Amino acid sequence: MTNRILTVIVNNRMGVLNRITGLFLKRGFNIQSITVGPTETEGLSRMTIVLNVDDERVVEQVVKQLHKQIDVLKVSDITDVPNVVRELVLIKVNSSVQNRAEITTLIEPFRASIIDVGRESVTVQATGRPEKLDALIALLRPYGIKELARTGITAFPRDTETVNEMARVRPSTLYV
Repeated sequence: MTNRILTVIVNNRMGVLNRITGLFLKRGFNIQSITVGPTETEGLSRMTIVLNVDDERVVEQVVKQLHKQIDVLKVSDITDVPNVVRELVLIKVNSSVQNRAEITTLIEPFRASIIDVGRESVTVQATGRPEKLDALIALLRPYGIKELARTGITAFPRDTETVNEMARVRPSTLYV
């Protein structure tokens, strides 16, 4: 199974999210994650939907069904194009006063930060690609994760000129 990333531009109206998710329910498609938020244009929202599918025809069917929805203005499968993908995670980790410096050192390479401190725990915030966040969670698990919340990904395609320039100057940073 592979993850497919769809971006959907919709009119920001009551019930749109319900109709979109209902479409997936009726067709038996499982949404791995969905994020929704306003766009740069007033009255429009962007949905980022991640599907875990094993058949390319399923994705084609989903895109066709989304296009039929009245409030859907644009649907794009951005999985195979250069894209910017980010997710946010909050992790409440067991932490005594003695091991806080150790946790701080551990999260530093991930550009994560401690955003809340309690007597028995710290809350870590990190953003990045899902794989990066998975690695951070795996490193923190031995300390004892009390709570964890992930937003799901939000994404859009990279600017074509930026992609071409990045490939010319620094090929290794193309998918940062």
